[in-house]
Amino acid sequence: MKSVLTNILVFVDGTEESVAASQYAVLLSLQTKAALTALYVINTRALDDLVKSRIFLQSEQQEYRQDLEQDAQRYLNHVRELARQKGVAMETIKVSGAVQAEIKRTIKELDIDLLVIGELSRIRSRRDELYNEAERAMRSVQCPVLVVKNTDAVWDLFESV
Repeated sequence: MKSVLTNILVFVDGTEESVAASQYAVLLSLQTKAALTALYVINTRALDDLVKSRIFLQSEQQEYRQDLEQDAQRYLNHVRELARQKGVAMETIKVSGAVQAEIKRTIKELDIDLLVIGELSRIRSRRDELYNEAERAMRSVQCPVLVVKNTDAVWDLFESV
């Protein structure tokens, strides 16, 4: 019989919630022996919108993108280290593009069985609801999605294993 979980993808976006989701995904991988991949998407759609609305100049966009690239690598290194602490191998992927599209593409490409994401941020306005890329991805992917809540409890669980 084929295992229910063979490939787990955790979406990392630099929030505390996504780090907790990574911790939980590490524990799931440890217990199920599923392959684990962390994905960070540099949201170029948002960057393009900032230039179009004249919030950023083109030159500022490049500088900001470099900062985002460095942040992405720092967070991926951090979650890879969390996995290493528990003896779990974790692949990391850093891509640029539209978050929802890149999550869906990666799921298809890697034949992912489970997407793990952090708790979604509180929606403060209709605009937030329309532009929450993680939520849009969660609703549109073709695999089960696990939303990790209660970051303090996850941290305690991670530390106890």
